[in-house]
Amino acid sequence: MPHASKAVHILAFPNVQLLDVAGPLQVFASANVQAVKRGQPAPYAPKVVAAQPDCVMSSAGLGLHTFALPDEPSDTLIIAGGWGVHTALQDEQLLQWVRTQAASARRLASVCTGAFMLAHAGLLDGHRVVTHWDSCEELAQQFPNVQVDSDPIFINEDALWTSAGVTAGIDLALALVEADLGRNIALAVAQDLVVFLKRPGGQSQFSTVLSMQQATRNNDSRFADLHAWILDNLTNELSVATLAAQVGMSERSFVRHYRAQTGNTPARAIEQLRVEAARRLLGDSALPIKRIADHCGFGTEETLRRSFMRAVSVTPQAYRERFSAQR
Repeated sequence: MPHASKAVHILAFPNVQLLDVAGPLQVFASANVQAVKRGQPAPYAPKVVAAQPDCVMSSAGLGLHTFALPDEPSDTLIIAGGWGVHTALQDEQLLQWVRTQAASARRLASVCTGAFMLAHAGLLDGHRVVTHWDSCEELAQQFPNVQVDSDPIFINEDALWTSAGVTAGIDLALALVEADLGRNIALAVAQDLVVFLKRPGGQSQFSTVLSMQQATRNNDSRFADLHAWILDNLTNELSVATLAAQVGMSERSFVRHYRAQTGNTPARAIEQLRVEAARRLLGDSALPIKRIADHCGFGTEETLRRSFMRAVSVTPQAYRERFSAQR
């Protein structure tokens, strides 16, 4: 990056989500500290801006000091989220300011439901984006020309970055810092913020078990209990007969009801749970990959590799190299 500090504008509004603003703001502030420690000029000039300058009240009840919407171009424009965004996007002058800034900004980003403002400004059509998991369906319904992916922590398409909810804004900001200043400073910022594992965008914004619970219709406790039991017995032989016996159903009835309730097959669900268990061990332990394959019920390292490629699109070794907290 050139040595001049780059203008990072984080847009806030009444009832903004506090961490959507404070998380990215602190990342850029900490990046300045790390750069100065290395004898470099501060790379960023971060500001929280709003249509209501001086003070914006967050949904947490904490007021934020804000600057007026600047006329100067944004190098990076970040739209924060929160339930107040749906009122803010009714301000046509604000939307026009976003469009104008986006046209000249080096990159454009949203945190959480800030994606709705970008969508209403016409800036997301034809793009793959993410928002908070609880708002993905609403965003997709309102904007059919936007490809909404509910899973990733964040998504980057050229100059456009979108992230999932709340703390995912920190992950997004760390990725922006890494793109600008390199991995070493980004990791130093993560350590400074006591973010033990800097998560690239491919990480899921919710766990497999939570996803299964969300997908289970009618809150069928039998299958929720079954998923917990599977997690405790990953190394066992988990045939349809075994699973059906665990919930007290015939095999045919179990397969039919499980598919109807979860939208998944038992075999696919087991693979997903085993992959998630392996992901945790790859990130948090120094166990050899062969041991992890055994521990999670894959049997062989090759079976683990194939399942990982299907679920995560990288090999277990590549996943460990990028995500491990042991380095």
